Amino acid sequence: MPAIQAVATAIPPYEASQTEVARMVRALFADDFADIDRLLKVFDHGQIETRQFVKPLEWYEKPRSLGEKNEAFIENAVQLGAEAVESCIKEAGTNHEDLTAFISVTSTGFATPSIEARIMNKLQLPLHMNRIPLWGLGCGGGAAGLARAHEYCRAYPEAQVLVLCIELCSLTFQHEDRTKSNLIGTSLFSDGVACALVTGEKVKLGDEPHPHVTDTQSTLMPDSERVMGWDIGNDGLHVVFSRDIPSIVHSWVGPNIDQFLGRLGKHYNDITALVAHPGGRKVLEAYEATLDLPSDLSAHARKILASHGNMSSPTVLYVLKEILQKKYPRDAEGLVTALGPGFSSELLWLEWR
Repeated sequence: MPAIQAVATAIPPYEASQTEVARMVRALFADDFADIDRLLKVFDHGQIETRQFVKPLEWYEKPRSLGEKNEAFIENAVQLGAEAVESCIKEAGTNHEDLTAFISVTSTGFATPSIEARIMNKLQLPLHMNRIPLWGLGCGGGAAGLARAHEYCRAYPEAQVLVLCIELCSLTFQHEDRTKSNLIGTSLFSDGVACALVTGEKVKLGDEPHPHVTDTQSTLMPDSERVMGWDIGNDGLHVVFSRDIPSIVHSWVGPNIDQFLGRLGKHYNDITALVAHPGGRKVLEAYEATLDLPSDLSAHARKILASHGNMSSPTVLYVLKEILQKKYPRDAEGLVTALGPGFSSELLWLEWR
């Protein structure tokens, strides 16, 4: 079975506390909401402490055109993406010339040629790598990227596949959008970059146990396009983020995971490591309640949420990196779970071997 050899991250340069961001948001939205102080309590209740951005906070205080924001996206995506790729290659102990495919994942900017092509040039990666850009998977993109790499490596057992997730959510901020959903989004989303290396079963591993992807499941919830996603206007991307997501975790995600585990002959008590995308405090609480899991299993996801916020697709890789540092023994098992636009679910089962 394909293995996850390494995960690396690249941290954007500007960090801000929730208090600092709330102060900026209050100045922008105070004239539009009579109950602004009540709304700003969301910054205190989300269990987020700090977040990272590619621009200083004052940059977001002025209106920016779609062209200006997307130019900043490409510049920072290439720079941070290259850093994450190099760190991942170094950690895995592999060589540039052994890489065979490059999956790039994003939903927060546009680039043609796509980002992985630009990074291939910057790092002088093999020119015959298969390029697989994935766009529009949102918060589910990290898990989906791992799943597609798993399938690629099953078809090509000697493959070494990069999965690079880049989301610069802050660059989608709409300065002139004074809706409640836009305000809520400013309390949650952030910028992040992460890269994983997935290898086929014929690629030699080190002596330590590695998580192997044994199975995956993608599921689309019918007629749910307005649960999560983007509305695209002349000024860029406007967030669609339903307040019903935690209740959907209860009513739909739980049975979906039950079906996945049942097909594998697994049970919730088989889960040693929970690699959950922390979409927010309420989403994590819904996972815990629905799956009846001990809170310590979601501790890694909570730690990432607190220190980085919701970075969309890279977030689940940040959680996975945290878990890999714990050095789980052979025979440990884990569940990767993330939700994204569609509305959709991505699930992977891991076994340490």
